[in-house]
Amino acid sequence: MSHGVSASEAKLPPLTPGPHTKRLGLVALVATFGGLLFGYDTGVANGAERPMEHELGLTDLQVGIVISSLVFAAAFGAMIAGRLADKLGRRPTIIILAVLFFCGTLMVVTSPGGPEFGTHTDFGYGMLITGRITLGLAVGGASAVVPVYLAELAPYEIRGSLAGRNELMIVVGQLAAFVVNAIIAAVMGLDTPGLWRVMFSICALPAIFLFFGMLRMPESPRWLVEKGKHEQARTVLLTIRSKERADAELAEVEHVAEEEHEVEGQQLGFKAVLKNKSLLVILLIACGLGIAQQFTGVNAIMYYGQRMLAESGFSEDMIGWVNIAPGVIAVLGGFVALALMDRINRRTNFLWGYGMTAISHILIAICMMLLFPEGNPIRPWAFLVLIMIMIGSIQTFLNIATWVYLSEIFPLHMRGIGMGVSVFVLWTANAILALLVPSIVGAVGMGLFVLFAVVNIVSFLFIFKMVPETRGRSLEQLEEDVTTGAIFLPVHKR
Repeated sequence: MSHGVSASEAKLPPLTPGPHTKRLGLVALVATFGGLLFGYDTGVANGAERPMEHELGLTDLQVGIVISSLVFAAAFGAMIAGRLADKLGRRPTIIILAVLFFCGTLMVVTSPGGPEFGTHTDFGYGMLITGRITLGLAVGGASAVVPVYLAELAPYEIRGSLAGRNELMIVVGQLAAFVVNAIIAAVMGLDTPGLWRVMFSICALPAIFLFFGMLRMPESPRWLVEKGKHEQARTVLLTIRSKERADAELAEVEHVAEEEHEVEGQQLGFKAVLKNKSLLVILLIACGLGIAQQFTGVNAIMYYGQRMLAESGFSEDMIGWVNIAPGVIAVLGGFVALALMDRINRRTNFLWGYGMTAISHILIAICMMLLFPEGNPIRPWAFLVLIMIMIGSIQTFLNIATWVYLSEIFPLHMRGIGMGVSVFVLWTANAILALLVPSIVGAVGMGLFVLFAVVNIVSFLFIFKMVPETRGRSLEQLEEDVTTGAIFLPVHKR
């Protein structure tokens, strides 16, 4: 047991196998289809953007707007869904997001434009952007609500690995998009009209599964307690815990919720968070983590991987298939991360991740700018290997750990707004990167990785100096430590 575990946690009955274990696994599987949609909708553009640009006669700027509109909208989706999840509940919010995923896909796929229209029409282009914005609201909402839903359903002993399944499903979704794109392009041919529409249309399938699946899933018991629905919370806990464990956990959640209501009286708004120094510091740290994660450079590869592979020297015929390799490494890294998540401290994950990522960026810059000039046959393969090392480092040590950390660090009474604000900042950083990468690559080529290396060294120092540990304590103990500021004290002084 971790030294950070409270006396009340130590008294909790141990986890036991049974039907409740399978039920918890099923709930996690259904909810993480939100992560799968997140991954597919962001990854599908990697292969669809160039056929779309060619067929619709779009400029590079227009393509950039199509791709980044989803990401900018995701920032607002995170904020809106975070507040909505506090008011309506985690489950109804995820159901609404499933509808948005489906409607956004429908608008993108049916937007007028193509050979029959000459090129794109203003209405068709506007509908395409509207569809991407709708998908972005859903993607951002899923990124904020699903990890919180999973963290609140999970026993603290396995919270990291359970909440981390969402991030694993994100990279599974991205890999699925890369594979499906490559197969569709090979079967239909790169010049086939409507190729990109077929690629985008696949997004509708997991959206339908998420909608109908969540109709049968329970609400978060912690949210129910916060709303005074204690009997409903107990009913939910009895389906995903043994009876003894359910009663003990409910008592602890009720105790902490009662204390918080006595202190705060209600859910905290943004102004109230700003007035509490401990809560403000945690919010700033969470925002810093979100920015750091995006500037690892992972999404420069996930969004524009085919463009960057072309820049390194791969032929057009090979790009689609070679592009699958980083996706495979991301999924494998995700499985390793889940296996390690409840065994290694969050800070250890972060320090290893940012250190190895910075080294990867430095090696890419040296190889691409100094050792292997354009035309050298080794150049594209060296780039691919180093990119795979970079993606592996990020996925194994950073991505899952970051989302788990964000889902667990905020007290219940500010979890919706805290998650919403931090994920809003994360997605804004993501969107800025999505918008600027093509221009930066055009201006400095592989010098982009020098910039990434500098940022990741700064991120390493930020983690080392500022980020407190969260592993090994229940959400209720974390809530007390964060609210009082005790989380920043050495363990023996808490």
